[in-house]
Amino acid sequence: MTLLLDGEQIIGHRLKVTANLKIDSDDMSGQTSSTDKSHKGFKPKTLTVAMMIRYKDSAHLRTLMRLAEGTAGGGQLRTYRIVNDTAEAFGIRQVQFSDGVSAREDDTLSQWIIQFTLSEKLSNPEKVESRRAASGVNTQSAPGDGVAGAGAGESGNGPELTGFEAVLKKVDNYLGGAS
Repeated sequence: MTLLLDGEQIIGHRLKVTANLKIDSDDMSGQTSSTDKSHKGFKPKTLTVAMMIRYKDSAHLRTLMRLAEGTAGGGQLRTYRIVNDTAEAFGIRQVQFSDGVSAREDDTLSQWIIQFTLSEKLSNPEKVESRRAASGVNTQSAPGDGVAGAGAGESGNGPELTGFEAVLKKVDNYLGGAS
């Protein structure tokens, strides 16, 4: 089995990749024996990788550690494009290292037993959720003047917008309909 992160092969013996999808839900039964659950969404998929690296191939472990410690701009964890059959079957395209990397010495052979977790980044459910229209907010008001009083703004429509904010407001009204 092959595992590539941004085109760099992770080399080890007996490479095994386990994919997981966590479906978050809560029990709605209260004190009854009902089996109703509330669906709270899909969490990012994870890939747990287990493999062995011989002591004489310590450069492979250093490569893995360099990738695990990789950061992008601003000190954020680096996101990698992944090539792996299990990842492809689960629809995982981009991953980040998560939950650490462990390497323990084998009791009988001259090798390390390696385990690490890759967490999906920019998953399909995440993209769908970001595109989903935000639910409307109902405004409530009471009779009388607002907290700011009569002198709140020049036009009485709130604070004055900068030129850029005014352009964004026009685009927002055009796309979402004027409120």
